[in-house]
Amino acid sequence: MQAFRLYGSSEHPSLQSVEVPVPKPAANEVRIQVHATAVTPDEFAWYPTWHTAEGAPRSGAVPGHEFSGLVEAVGAGLSDLQKGDAVYGLNSWFSEGAAAEYCLTTAAEIAPKPKTLSHVEAAAVPISGLTAWQALFDRGHLTPGQKVLIHGGAGGVGTFAIQLAAWKGAFVVTTVSEANTDFVRGLGANQVIDYRKAKFEEEVQDADLVVDLVGGDTFRRSFAAIKPGGKVVTVATSSESTDDPKAKAAFFIVEPNRQQLIDLAGLIDSGAIRTTINQVLPLEAATEAYFSTKKSRPGKTVLQVVA
Repeated sequence: MQAFRLYGSSEHPSLQSVEVPVPKPAANEVRIQVHATAVTPDEFAWYPTWHTAEGAPRSGAVPGHEFSGLVEAVGAGLSDLQKGDAVYGLNSWFSEGAAAEYCLTTAAEIAPKPKTLSHVEAAAVPISGLTAWQALFDRGHLTPGQKVLIHGGAGGVGTFAIQLAAWKGAFVVTTVSEANTDFVRGLGANQVIDYRKAKFEEEVQDADLVVDLVGGDTFRRSFAAIKPGGKVVTVATSSESTDDPKAKAAFFIVEPNRQQLIDLAGLIDSGAIRTTINQVLPLEAATEAYFSTKKSRPGKTVLQVVA
């Protein structure tokens, strides 16, 4: 099968198209025929991309850990999945990803694909949707009527975070560039701050929760935007290796959650939230998808594996 492998280093990564054997599912594993996988460029900075689970150096990883496709084979010990089931989800950061014709995952990391979405549309949901859900509800404990400030509202995670917070009944503030103002208002943002023209901490000082999807100086300034007892949550990798106790407490990495994938699919199929696609490229264009600096529209880039 065709797959793309990652070589070099986090500072100088390169992708190569290679032919590799179709993976065989072990006990309790599922082989997915990948129809589409979404692109997360930040993946090249993740620890598991360059290390094994035991901490040894890793080379040749297949990127792309969220996907939509069909169950193609089921390992021993699984009885509730059948060949041909349409599913979406993710797999372990230490496993080989979905920038390939097939990938392996587990039943706990996938769920039935949203019925109203194509595979291309569904592939953009798992990592971004779960990250937004867990930042808002599992980590941030957001409740109706609270105020949440979401940095990077036009990005893959941000678009879901705005919609989920609005669905929850929160007052949603987000930072974006001026070009994306109308777009994020259409997602449910109540207040939009152009980060190039205004300092968000001067506009908001009473947030119950800040969801930081940017990192760096934006993360550090976010503590001035919360009220006493408020919380800052971040997924920015710049906070992963720091010794700053505030950053350590705020940082989290998204985890697989089958029930949350089911809940997200339900919200999508009901029309409560929607996915946003930046562009769709064929698998053969993986290098362009991961390394291109062009981004004309909000949302995620998706690689279509099966036309």
